Amino acid sequence: MLNWLKKIIFKKGANKRNPSLINHFDDLIASDFWPKNKLNQLAEKRLKDLLVWSFENSPFYKKKIVEAGFDPYLENFDWKNFKKIPITTKSDLVNYNSVIQVPPSKFGKTFYCESSGTSGQVLSFIRDENWDSFIRAAQMRGYSWYNVNPWDFNIYFWGYNSSFLKKLRLRILDFLVNRFRIFDYNEKSIRELKKKGVNAVYIEGYSSMIYEMAKLIPKASKDFKKLRLVKATSEKIFPHYKTAVKQAFNIELRSEYGAAEAGIIAFECPEGKMHIVEEGVYVEVGENQELIITNLVSKSFPIIRYQLGDAVVLENESATCACGREHRIIKEIQGRVGKNIYGKTKLFPSLTLYYMFKNIFFQYNKSIDYQAVQYEKGRLEILTLEKLTDIEKSWVIHESNKYFKDEVTVKFKVAKDFRLEKGKLRDFISKIE
Repeated sequence: MLNWLKKIIFKKGANKRNPSLINHFDDLIASDFWPKNKLNQLAEKRLKDLLVWSFENSPFYKKKIVEAGFDPYLENFDWKNFKKIPITTKSDLVNYNSVIQVPPSKFGKTFYCESSGTSGQVLSFIRDENWDSFIRAAQMRGYSWYNVNPWDFNIYFWGYNSSFLKKLRLRILDFLVNRFRIFDYNEKSIRELKKKGVNAVYIEGYSSMIYEMAKLIPKASKDFKKLRLVKATSEKIFPHYKTAVKQAFNIELRSEYGAAEAGIIAFECPEGKMHIVEEGVYVEVGENQELIITNLVSKSFPIIRYQLGDAVVLENESATCACGREHRIIKEIQGRVGKNIYGKTKLFPSLTLYYMFKNIFFQYNKSIDYQAVQYEKGRLEILTLEKLTDIEKSWVIHESNKYFKDEVTVKFKVAKDFRLEKGKLRDFISKIE
Protein backbone atom coordinates (compact mmCIF):
# COMPACT_ATOMS: atom_id res chain seq x y z
CA MET A 1 0.00 0.00 0.00
CA LEU A 2 1.37 3.43 -0.95
CA ASN A 3 2.53 5.54 1.99
CA TRP A 4 0.34 8.55 1.13
CA LEU A 5 -2.72 6.28 0.87
CA LYS A 6 -1.91 4.62 4.21
CA LYS A 7 -1.70 8.03 5.84
CA ILE A 8 -5.04 9.15 4.36
CA ILE A 9 -6.81 5.95 5.51
CA PHE A 10 -5.35 6.33 9.01
CA LYS A 11 -6.36 9.98 9.36
CA LYS A 12 -9.87 9.42 8.03
CA GLY A 13 -10.33 6.46 10.36
CA ALA A 14 -8.92 8.41 13.31
CA ASN A 15 -11.17 11.41 12.65
CA LYS A 16 -14.19 9.13 12.59
CA ARG A 17 -13.36 6.94 15.59
CA ASN A 18 -11.21 9.26 17.71
CA PRO A 19 -11.88 12.90 16.80
CA SER A 20 -9.72 14.25 19.65
CA LEU A 21 -6.71 12.04 18.84
CA ILE A 22 -4.66 14.56 16.84
CA ASN A 23 -5.19 17.35 19.38
CA HIS A 24 -3.97 15.04 22.17
CA PHE A 25 -0.98 14.01 20.10
CA ASP A 26 -0.04 17.62 19.34
CA ASP A 27 -0.32 18.47 23.06
CA LEU A 28 1.88 15.51 24.04
CA ILE A 29 4.52 16.46 21.49
CA ALA A 30 4.45 20.00 22.88
CA SER A 31 4.99 18.75 26.47
CA ASP A 32 7.56 16.09 25.53
CA PHE A 33 10.52 18.15 26.77
CA TRP A 34 8.81 20.23 29.43
CA PRO A 35 10.74 20.82 32.68
CA LYS A 36 9.67 18.89 35.79
CA ASN A 37 7.95 21.85 37.44
CA LYS A 38 5.73 22.40 34.40
CA LEU A 39 4.84 18.70 34.20
CA ASN A 40 4.00 18.73 37.92
CA GLN A 41 1.75 21.78 37.49
CA LEU A 42 -0.16 20.09 34.67
CA ALA A 43 -0.54 16.86 36.67
CA GLU A 44 -1.82 18.75 39.73
CA LYS A 45 -4.38 20.64 37.63
CA ARG A 46 -5.65 17.47 35.95
CA LEU A 47 -5.71 15.62 39.27
CA LYS A 48 -7.78 18.37 40.87
CA ASP A 49 -10.20 18.39 37.90
CA LEU A 50 -10.53 14.58 38.07
CA LEU A 51 -11.29 14.61 41.81
CA VAL A 52 -13.94 17.32 41.47
CA TRP A 53 -15.50 15.41 38.56
CA SER A 54 -15.42 12.09 40.43
CA PHE A 55 -16.84 13.67 43.59
CA GLU A 56 -19.78 15.02 41.59
CA ASN A 57 -20.38 12.04 39.28
CA SER A 58 -19.19 8.79 40.89
CA PRO A 59 -20.91 7.71 44.16
CA PHE A 60 -18.10 5.23 44.88
CA TYR A 61 -15.39 7.88 44.85
CA LYS A 62 -17.52 10.51 46.53
CA LYS A 63 -17.75 8.21 49.55
CA LYS A 64 -13.99 7.59 49.54
CA ILE A 65 -13.18 11.30 49.21
CA VAL A 66 -15.50 12.25 52.08
CA GLU A 67 -14.10 9.51 54.33
CA ALA A 68 -10.56 10.78 53.70
CA GLY A 69 -11.51 14.31 54.74
CA PHE A 70 -10.40 15.57 51.34
CA ASP A 71 -11.97 18.75 49.96
CA PRO A 72 -11.67 18.68 46.14
CA TYR A 73 -12.78 22.31 45.89
CA LEU A 74 -9.85 23.78 47.83
CA GLU A 75 -7.88 26.26 45.74
CA ASN A 76 -4.54 24.85 46.92
CA PHE A 77 -4.33 21.12 46.32
CA ASP A 78 -4.44 19.11 49.56
CA TRP A 79 -1.72 16.51 48.97
CA LYS A 80 -1.74 15.30 52.57
CA ASN A 81 -5.41 14.28 52.56
CA PHE A 82 -5.29 13.11 48.94
CA LYS A 83 -2.97 10.33 50.07
CA LYS A 84 -5.48 9.39 52.74
CA ILE A 85 -8.04 8.43 50.10
CA PRO A 86 -8.29 4.63 50.46
CA ILE A 87 -6.63 2.43 47.88
CA THR A 88 -8.86 1.04 45.12
CA THR A 89 -8.30 -2.59 44.09
CA LYS A 90 -9.22 -4.64 41.04
CA SER A 91 -11.91 -6.32 43.16
CA ASP A 92 -13.37 -2.89 43.92
CA LEU A 93 -13.56 -2.05 40.22
CA VAL A 94 -15.35 -5.34 39.57
CA ASN A 95 -17.66 -5.45 42.62
CA TYR A 96 -18.62 -1.75 42.68
CA ASN A 97 -18.60 -1.30 38.94
CA SER A 98 -22.04 0.33 38.66
CA VAL A 99 -21.32 3.05 41.27
CA ILE A 100 -17.88 3.81 39.83
CA GLN A 101 -19.07 4.06 36.23
CA VAL A 102 -20.25 7.51 35.19
CA PRO A 103 -23.38 7.32 32.97
CA PRO A 104 -22.36 7.13 29.29
CA SER A 105 -25.02 9.74 28.50
CA LYS A 106 -22.63 12.38 29.88
CA PHE A 107 -20.22 11.70 27.00
CA GLY A 108 -20.57 12.16 23.28
CA LYS A 109 -18.89 8.91 22.31
CA THR A 110 -17.87 5.86 24.33
CA PHE A 111 -16.33 2.41 23.88
CA TYR A 112 -17.04 -0.82 25.73
CA CYS A 113 -13.88 -2.31 27.25
CA GLU A 114 -13.20 -5.64 28.91
CA SER A 115 -10.05 -6.86 30.57
CA SER A 116 -9.02 -9.76 32.76
CA GLY A 117 -5.22 -9.42 32.70
CA THR A 118 -3.15 -11.74 34.86
CA SER A 119 -5.49 -11.43 37.84
CA GLY A 120 -8.17 -13.50 36.16
CA GLN A 121 -10.91 -11.09 37.33
CA VAL A 122 -12.98 -9.93 34.37
CA LEU A 123 -13.44 -6.16 34.43
CA SER A 124 -15.76 -4.37 32.01
CA PHE A 125 -16.21 -0.62 31.79
CA ILE A 126 -17.11 2.22 29.44
CA ARG A 127 -14.21 4.35 28.18
CA ASP A 128 -15.05 7.80 26.84
CA GLU A 129 -13.61 8.97 23.53
CA ASN A 130 -11.33 11.60 25.08
CA TRP A 131 -9.72 8.96 27.31
CA ASP A 132 -9.42 6.43 24.48
CA SER A 133 -7.86 9.06 22.21
CA PHE A 134 -5.34 10.05 24.87
CA ILE A 135 -4.15 6.44 25.17
CA ARG A 136 -3.65 6.21 21.42
CA ALA A 137 -1.91 9.58 21.34
CA ALA A 138 0.48 8.48 24.10
CA GLN A 139 1.37 5.43 22.02
CA MET A 140 1.88 7.61 18.95
CA ARG A 141 4.25 9.89 20.85
CA GLY A 142 6.28 6.86 21.91
CA TYR A 143 6.44 5.68 18.28
CA SER A 144 7.59 9.13 17.20
CA TRP A 145 10.72 8.76 19.36
CA TYR A 146 11.79 6.07 16.88
CA ASN A 147 10.65 7.92 13.76
CA VAL A 148 7.70 5.55 13.41
CA ASN A 149 4.24 6.59 12.19
CA PRO A 150 1.09 4.71 13.25
CA TRP A 151 0.22 4.07 9.60
CA ASP A 152 3.59 2.43 8.84
CA PHE A 153 3.46 -1.28 8.03
CA ASN A 154 3.84 -3.35 11.18
CA ILE A 155 3.81 -6.93 12.45
CA TYR A 156 1.50 -7.65 15.38
CA PHE A 157 1.87 -10.56 17.82
CA TRP A 158 -1.29 -10.69 19.87
CA GLY A 159 -2.84 -13.95 21.00
CA TYR A 160 -4.21 -17.03 19.33
CA ASN A 161 -7.59 -17.57 17.73
CA SER A 162 -8.75 -20.77 16.08
CA SER A 163 -12.03 -19.46 14.62
CA PHE A 164 -11.83 -19.03 10.84
CA LEU A 165 -14.46 -16.27 10.75
CA LYS A 166 -12.78 -14.30 13.53
CA LYS A 167 -9.45 -14.65 11.80
CA LEU A 168 -10.97 -13.41 8.54
CA ARG A 169 -12.57 -10.41 10.23
CA LEU A 170 -9.27 -9.53 11.89
CA ARG A 171 -7.39 -9.91 8.60
CA ILE A 172 -9.69 -7.32 6.99
CA LEU A 173 -9.21 -4.94 9.91
CA ASP A 174 -5.45 -5.49 9.85
CA PHE A 175 -5.33 -4.74 6.12
CA LEU A 176 -7.06 -1.39 6.71
CA VAL A 177 -4.60 -0.41 9.45
CA ASN A 178 -1.61 -1.74 7.44
CA ARG A 179 -0.80 -4.54 9.87
CA PHE A 180 0.17 -8.21 9.57
CA ARG A 181 -0.96 -10.27 12.54
CA ILE A 182 0.70 -13.50 13.68
CA PHE A 183 -1.46 -16.14 15.37
CA ASP A 184 0.92 -19.08 15.55
CA TYR A 185 4.41 -20.34 14.71
CA ASN A 186 3.77 -23.00 12.08
CA GLU A 187 6.04 -23.19 9.02
CA LYS A 188 3.59 -21.35 6.79
CA SER A 189 3.29 -18.45 9.24
CA ILE A 190 7.08 -18.17 9.58
CA ARG A 191 7.52 -18.14 5.78
CA GLU A 192 4.90 -15.42 5.49
CA LEU A 193 6.49 -13.52 8.36
CA LYS A 194 9.86 -13.48 6.59
CA LYS A 195 8.20 -12.28 3.40
CA LYS A 196 6.21 -9.52 5.11
CA GLY A 197 9.13 -8.51 7.30
CA VAL A 198 10.91 -6.94 4.35
CA ASN A 199 8.51 -3.97 4.59
CA ALA A 200 7.94 -3.91 8.36
CA VAL A 201 8.78 -0.62 10.10
CA TYR A 202 7.88 -1.83 13.56
CA ILE A 203 6.92 -4.99 15.45
CA GLU A 204 4.73 -5.06 18.55
CA GLY A 205 2.93 -7.54 20.79
CA TYR A 206 3.29 -9.84 23.77
CA SER A 207 6.93 -9.98 24.87
CA SER A 208 6.94 -13.79 25.07
CA MET A 209 5.61 -14.11 21.51
CA ILE A 210 8.18 -11.68 20.12
CA TYR A 211 10.87 -13.65 21.92
CA GLU A 212 9.68 -16.94 20.41
CA MET A 213 9.66 -15.33 16.97
CA ALA A 214 13.19 -13.98 17.44
CA LYS A 215 14.44 -17.50 18.27
CA LEU A 216 12.88 -18.91 15.09
CA ILE A 217 14.48 -16.30 12.80
CA PRO A 218 17.76 -15.51 14.62
CA LYS A 219 19.37 -13.54 11.74
CA ALA A 220 16.38 -11.59 10.50
CA SER A 221 18.16 -8.21 10.38
CA LYS A 222 19.43 -8.89 6.85
CA ASP A 223 15.80 -9.08 5.65
CA PHE A 224 14.04 -6.68 8.06
CA LYS A 225 16.05 -3.70 6.82
CA LYS A 226 13.29 -1.11 7.35
CA LEU A 227 12.72 -2.08 10.98
CA ARG A 228 13.02 0.81 13.46
CA LEU A 229 11.21 -0.43 16.55
CA VAL A 230 10.43 -3.73 18.29
CA LYS A 231 8.03 -2.98 21.13
CA ALA A 232 6.85 -5.45 23.76
CA THR A 233 3.94 -4.95 26.07
CA SER A 234 1.58 -6.67 28.50
CA GLU A 235 4.10 -9.15 29.99
CA LYS A 236 7.39 -9.11 31.86
CA ILE A 237 10.48 -8.71 29.69
CA PHE A 238 13.23 -11.07 30.82
CA PRO A 239 16.90 -10.32 30.06
CA HIS A 240 17.18 -13.20 27.59
CA TYR A 241 14.20 -11.82 25.63
CA LYS A 242 16.27 -8.70 24.95
CA THR A 243 19.30 -10.77 23.97
CA ALA A 244 17.30 -12.82 21.45
CA VAL A 245 15.72 -9.74 19.85
CA LYS A 246 19.08 -7.97 19.59
CA GLN A 247 20.61 -11.03 17.91
CA ALA A 248 17.69 -11.39 15.49
CA PHE A 249 17.09 -7.76 14.46
CA ASN A 250 20.19 -5.88 15.60
CA ILE A 251 18.03 -3.38 17.51
CA GLU A 252 16.97 -3.22 21.14
CA LEU A 253 13.68 -4.61 22.44
CA ARG A 254 11.68 -1.66 23.82
CA SER A 255 8.86 -1.65 26.35
CA GLU A 256 5.45 -0.03 26.59
CA TYR A 257 3.90 -0.36 30.04
CA GLY A 258 0.23 0.04 30.80
CA ALA A 259 -3.12 -1.60 31.50
CA ALA A 260 -6.58 -1.32 30.00
CA GLU A 261 -7.98 0.51 33.02
CA ALA A 262 -4.84 2.52 33.82
CA GLY A 263 -3.92 3.59 30.29
CA ILE A 264 -0.35 4.00 29.02
CA ILE A 265 1.80 4.35 32.14
CA ALA A 266 5.29 4.52 30.62
CA PHE A 267 7.15 4.19 27.34
CA GLU A 268 10.83 3.35 26.85
CA CYS A 269 12.93 6.00 25.11
CA PRO A 270 15.86 5.32 22.72
CA GLU A 271 18.24 5.72 25.68
CA GLY A 272 16.61 2.74 27.39
CA LYS A 273 14.71 4.64 30.11
CA MET A 274 11.03 4.02 30.92
CA HIS A 275 9.47 7.49 31.03
CA ILE A 276 6.17 7.84 32.85
CA VAL A 277 3.41 9.54 30.85
CA GLU A 278 2.94 12.18 33.53
CA GLU A 279 0.42 14.07 31.41
CA GLY A 280 -1.95 11.13 31.83
CA VAL A 281 -1.11 9.28 35.06
CA TYR A 282 -0.09 10.15 38.59
CA VAL A 283 2.14 7.45 40.09
CA GLU A 284 2.77 6.44 43.70
CA VAL A 285 4.60 3.42 45.11
CA GLY A 286 3.05 1.74 48.15
CA GLU A 287 3.96 -1.19 50.38
CA ASN A 288 6.08 -3.95 48.84
CA GLN A 289 6.87 -1.62 45.92
CA GLU A 290 3.32 -1.96 44.59
CA LEU A 291 2.38 0.60 41.97
CA ILE A 292 -0.57 2.90 42.72
CA ILE A 293 -2.04 4.68 39.71
CA THR A 294 -4.40 7.61 39.30
CA ASN A 295 -5.50 7.95 35.69
CA LEU A 296 -5.82 11.70 35.04
CA VAL A 297 -8.04 11.36 31.95
CA SER A 298 -10.41 8.54 33.00
CA LYS A 299 -13.60 10.59 33.35
CA SER A 300 -16.11 7.88 32.33
CA PHE A 301 -14.70 5.27 34.73
CA PRO A 302 -12.52 7.09 37.26
CA ILE A 303 -9.32 5.32 38.35
CA ILE A 304 -8.08 6.94 41.58
CA ARG A 305 -5.29 5.55 43.78
CA TYR A 306 -5.62 2.18 42.09
CA GLN A 307 -3.42 -0.70 43.20
CA LEU A 308 -2.49 -2.15 39.85
CA GLY A 309 -0.86 -5.28 41.27
CA ASP A 310 2.63 -4.77 39.83
CA ALA A 311 5.84 -4.21 41.76
CA VAL A 312 8.10 -1.47 40.39
CA VAL A 313 11.18 0.49 41.36
CA LEU A 314 11.25 4.22 40.54
CA GLU A 315 14.35 6.28 39.90
CA ASN A 316 14.92 9.27 42.18
CA GLU A 317 12.92 12.31 41.12
CA SER A 318 16.20 14.09 40.39
CA ALA A 319 17.32 11.37 37.93
CA THR A 320 17.97 12.60 34.40
CA CYS A 321 18.00 10.92 31.00
CA ALA A 322 20.34 11.49 28.08
CA CYS A 323 17.31 11.84 25.81
CA GLY A 324 16.52 15.18 27.51
CA ARG A 325 13.04 14.27 28.74
CA GLU A 326 12.30 15.13 32.37
CA HIS A 327 9.36 12.78 32.93
CA ARG A 328 9.89 10.46 35.91
CA ILE A 329 11.60 7.17 35.19
CA ILE A 330 10.64 3.63 36.16
CA LYS A 331 13.91 1.87 36.92
CA GLU A 332 12.53 -1.66 36.95
CA ILE A 333 9.20 -3.39 36.46
CA GLN A 334 9.58 -6.42 38.67
CA GLY A 335 6.30 -8.01 37.69
CA ARG A 336 3.00 -9.15 39.05
CA VAL A 337 2.61 -9.19 42.83
CA GLY A 338 -0.06 -11.85 42.30
CA LYS A 339 -0.55 -15.13 44.11
CA ASN A 340 1.78 -16.52 46.75
CA ILE A 341 3.88 -19.65 46.63
CA TYR A 342 3.02 -21.87 49.60
CA GLY A 343 5.91 -23.34 51.56
CA LYS A 344 5.36 -26.00 54.19
CA THR A 345 4.77 -23.35 56.86
CA LYS A 346 5.42 -19.99 55.15
CA LEU A 347 4.25 -17.91 52.20
CA PHE A 348 6.55 -16.50 49.51
CA PRO A 349 5.77 -13.91 46.78
CA SER A 350 5.61 -15.40 43.30
CA LEU A 351 8.09 -12.68 42.24
CA THR A 352 10.74 -14.89 43.86
CA LEU A 353 10.75 -16.96 40.67
CA TYR A 354 11.72 -13.91 38.62
CA TYR A 355 14.81 -13.36 40.77
CA MET A 356 15.77 -17.06 40.75
CA PHE A 357 15.91 -17.30 36.98
CA LYS A 358 17.30 -13.79 36.54
CA ASN A 359 20.22 -14.79 38.80
CA ILE A 360 20.85 -17.90 36.72
CA PHE A 361 20.91 -15.85 33.54
CA PHE A 362 23.44 -13.33 34.81
CA GLN A 363 25.58 -15.79 36.76
CA TYR A 364 25.75 -18.65 34.25
CA ASN A 365 24.67 -16.90 31.02
CA LYS A 366 21.87 -19.45 30.70
CA SER A 367 18.33 -18.47 29.72
CA ILE A 368 15.65 -20.88 30.89
CA ASP A 369 12.09 -20.55 29.61
CA TYR A 370 9.98 -21.70 32.52
CA GLN A 371 6.56 -21.81 34.07
CA ALA A 372 6.04 -22.84 37.69
CA VAL A 373 2.87 -24.62 38.81
CA GLN A 374 1.90 -25.41 42.39
CA TYR A 375 -0.60 -28.14 43.16
CA GLU A 376 0.19 -28.63 46.84
CA LYS A 377 1.90 -26.75 49.65
CA GLY A 378 5.65 -27.20 49.88
CA ARG A 379 6.04 -28.51 46.34
CA LEU A 380 6.65 -26.65 43.08
CA GLU A 381 6.66 -28.06 39.57
CA ILE A 382 9.01 -26.26 37.17
CA LEU A 383 8.01 -26.68 33.53
CA THR A 384 10.69 -25.98 30.92
CA LEU A 385 10.59 -25.97 27.13
CA GLU A 386 13.84 -27.94 26.90
CA LYS A 387 15.16 -30.71 29.07
CA LEU A 388 17.57 -29.34 31.65
CA THR A 389 20.93 -30.96 32.27
CA ASP A 390 21.77 -32.15 35.76
CA ILE A 391 23.99 -29.13 36.33
CA GLU A 392 21.25 -26.74 35.15
CA LYS A 393 18.82 -28.41 37.53
CA SER A 394 21.36 -27.94 40.30
CA TRP A 395 21.44 -24.18 39.58
CA VAL A 396 17.65 -23.97 39.93
CA ILE A 397 17.69 -26.05 43.11
CA HIS A 398 20.47 -23.86 44.53
CA GLU A 399 18.45 -20.70 43.83
CA SER A 400 15.32 -22.32 45.24
CA ASN A 401 17.12 -23.24 48.46
CA LYS A 402 18.57 -19.74 48.70
CA TYR A 403 15.09 -18.15 48.72
CA PHE A 404 12.80 -20.90 50.03
CA LYS A 405 15.27 -22.71 52.35
CA ASP A 406 13.76 -26.13 53.13
CA GLU A 407 10.18 -24.85 52.77
CA VAL A 408 9.76 -25.80 49.10
CA THR A 409 10.98 -28.73 47.04
CA VAL A 410 11.04 -28.52 43.25
CA LYS A 411 10.63 -31.09 40.53
CA PHE A 412 11.15 -30.64 36.79
CA LYS A 413 9.02 -31.45 33.79
CA VAL A 414 9.43 -30.70 30.09
CA ALA A 415 6.44 -28.97 28.49
CA LYS A 416 5.64 -28.46 24.81
CA ASP A 417 4.03 -25.07 25.33
CA PHE A 418 3.13 -22.80 28.23
CA ARG A 419 0.47 -20.77 26.42
CA LEU A 420 -2.42 -23.16 26.92
CA GLU A 421 -5.05 -20.45 26.85
CA LYS A 422 -5.60 -17.16 25.08
CA GLY A 423 -3.97 -14.16 26.70
CA LYS A 424 -0.88 -13.35 28.68
CA LEU A 425 1.80 -15.87 29.45
CA ARG A 426 1.97 -16.55 33.18
CA ASP A 427 5.23 -17.60 34.84
CA PHE A 428 3.38 -18.91 37.91
CA ILE A 429 0.09 -20.75 38.20
CA SER A 430 -1.32 -21.77 41.57
CA LYS A 431 -3.82 -24.60 41.82
CA ILE A 432 -4.17 -24.03 45.56
CA GLU A 433 -7.33 -22.17 46.53
